[in-house]
Amino acid sequence: MRALFDSPAAIILLLLVIVLFGARRLPDAAKSVGKSIKVFKSEMESDKPAESKDSDKS
Repeated sequence: MRALFDSPAAIILLLLVIVLFGARRLPDAAKSVGKSIKVFKSEMESDKPAESKDSDKS
């Protein structure tokens, strides 16, 4: 994984993302991804107790 960021391909990928989305929309996109990850993690945490309760009944 580290080799991806050390290669010139990472620079090309970054430039491609900037061209596709535009520099103005990148912070909004990053914020949206961050919120999505936060919601996903909270849903995963809220699902864990339900699984442990089901396994305790068996």
